[in-house]
Amino acid sequence: MARANDAVAALLQEYADLLTITGGEQFKSRVYEKAARAVGGLASDVASMDAGELRQIRGVGASIADKITEYLRDGHVAAVDALRLQVPSGVPELVRIPTLGPRRAVQLHDDLGVTSVDELRDAIVAGKLSGHRGFGERTAENILHGIELLERSHGRVLLSVATDAAEQVVEALRGVRGCRRCMWAGSLRRFRETVGDIDVLAAATRSGPLMDAFVRLPMVAEVLAGGPTKTSVRLVGDLQVDLRVVPLASWGAALQYFTGSKPHNVRIRAIAVRAGFKLSEYGLFRVDDGSLVASATEEEVYERLGLQWVPPPLREDRGEVEAARDHALPALVTAADIRGDLHTHTDLTDGVASLADMVAAARDRGYEYYAVTDHARNMPMQRMTDEKMLAQRRALRELESAGGPVLLHGTELNIGPDGELDWPDRFLAGFDLCVASVHSHFAQPAEQLTRRLIRACENPFVTILGHPTTRLIGKRAPVDADFDAVFAAAARTGTILEVNSFPDRLDLPDELILRAKRHGARFAINTDAHAPVHLDHLRYGIGTAQRAWLTAEDVVNTWPIARLRTLITAKRNPAPR
Repeated sequence: MARANDAVAALLQEYADLLTITGGEQFKSRVYEKAARAVGGLASDVASMDAGELRQIRGVGASIADKITEYLRDGHVAAVDALRLQVPSGVPELVRIPTLGPRRAVQLHDDLGVTSVDELRDAIVAGKLSGHRGFGERTAENILHGIELLERSHGRVLLSVATDAAEQVVEALRGVRGCRRCMWAGSLRRFRETVGDIDVLAAATRSGPLMDAFVRLPMVAEVLAGGPTKTSVRLVGDLQVDLRVVPLASWGAALQYFTGSKPHNVRIRAIAVRAGFKLSEYGLFRVDDGSLVASATEEEVYERLGLQWVPPPLREDRGEVEAARDHALPALVTAADIRGDLHTHTDLTDGVASLADMVAAARDRGYEYYAVTDHARNMPMQRMTDEKMLAQRRALRELESAGGPVLLHGTELNIGPDGELDWPDRFLAGFDLCVASVHSHFAQPAEQLTRRLIRACENPFVTILGHPTTRLIGKRAPVDADFDAVFAAAARTGTILEVNSFPDRLDLPDELILRAKRHGARFAINTDAHAPVHLDHLRYGIGTAQRAWLTAEDVVNTWPIARLRTLITAKRNPAPR
């Protein structure tokens, strides 16, 4: 169930896309894109704002505020409806394909007459794109891969979307009389990057009141199935939620049963069988006499099987069962370990909040240190200059003098097609740290992309390699690079690898973090925040890091500032070999 801000942001982004499709002014399209980011990153609920308050949002003028008001009042906007009618049939479906923008979607419709994703795929396979301006063989391959991504993500939502919905459901059910425990389980509790449906577990003596309250929730669009122990609904937005109610005495066994992946649970049940037990959602029972052995807590269930309790993000059958048997599971990094954020933005570039507002948000979180890393000058749309960056540094020092976290002035550099960076070393030396990221030329051959990333690691002033694969979940595939070579270079040069917490990135993903750790690399869990509310995305990066078995020692922004600075200085001044 999307909050009002997300629904409004989606509408504004759609309007921006429609302006592009219909040949509208690019400046106007960019204005609506910026307004979409501003509303999406707003902590306050736009549904509670009047027109005057809406106009106070950065990037939201009178015309946009009127459209927001119209949408919140009527459920649609006449101007958006009118533009939708101008768009050729089938083009909106084509626009949903990752790697295919609005203009190219229109071109394909006009040139080939395709009106659906299936028709476009057939046209590419038949070679009909060959010879068309701007559509070479590599472009055709990228579009086919985009179609794969679209189909693979069908019916799945981002971790953040599922979490928002689960929080609303659980909060409502916890208030029902007779509810003793309630929380979500399944892949959401394991912090999978996308979720197909949500499993909610509740404990109560009587299930009826909980089931009745569940189906009457305002975010429920349809009841799919109902019963005394399980009810399934479809929320507004098509996300399915299954509610299961168990006796309080069975809480731990049920939570274990409905949290683990299928392979993990198969392994646990096999251990139970070999020990003469039967494990179900109601408890761990002796086979010979049916007596209950454990059920109240997960810890108790694992302990009676001779296992260390396994944190939910690890329950994927990737070695955690063996480690639990040997009582050798690591102490995973937690949000409480994080001392600061090393990748954030302000409205000096593409953020939607001022420097002062972002610093105040970091202060409110109790951070020991906080880095501001706005984009550098090689991304023309950001309009960065040396003078603007130096002025921000002075402003940051003034804010730091007022107390609060140590403020680090950084920048997010763009890694160019050949691995070049935005500024020469003499200018980079003035920053406390530098994040370097790929923002363009994603389709380069693997060898070129690999060298490009390694060259960035080899620059002594690059502290962190930002969102290393560049992926956008469900929208853009990871770049094709030899990441083992990149990870080896990062470990060799002391370059920190980012675990980007933004929900549509989660980059590095857990599988690559595991590989990078084997090379000896260090990590930073950052939010890449563009608004104060984005600082809350940290939990998704933490969950991703936990899935990859990271400890606080592996993550440099759990370190005290003095130790972090020593690491940065050591890279800038490597010892002679």
